[in-house]
Amino acid sequence: MLKIRLKRMGAKKNPSYRVIVINSTTKREGRPIEELGYYNPKTKEMKLNKESALSWISKGAQPTDTVKYLISNCNDDGSLNYKKKEVVKLSKKAQAKKAEEEARKAEEAAKAAEEAAQAESAPAEEAPAEAEA
Repeated sequence: MLKIRLKRMGAKKNPSYRVIVINSTTKREGRPIEELGYYNPKTKEMKLNKESALSWISKGAQPTDTVKYLISNCNDDGSLNYKKKEVVKLSKKAQAKKAEEEARKAEEAAKAAEEAAQAESAPAEEAPAEAEA
């Protein structure tokens, strides 16, 4: 069975990968049938021949999960469409403080809405009394 997978290159603790088509029983650094591109996870740099990869998949080659992700998030020119996560991890203390602040804001908003509702109903009750007089 043919696989589309990553072939590890680069120095120790500085990996870079080539996206290759290879027989599934061959070792990771073995001779590939075809090289489709490369991927550097440290710099998020990638160049991939997407058309060729999709043609190999249509012929029956199975991509690994990582390669499937790279192909799906690849632009038409073969570069990676990377979106940096903007979620900031907070400590438990900071999370508790943020939750208290949000609860306080929600409470103030509820009070303001209640006062606004009372202010609207009060003039409506006073208007008929003025009309009778």
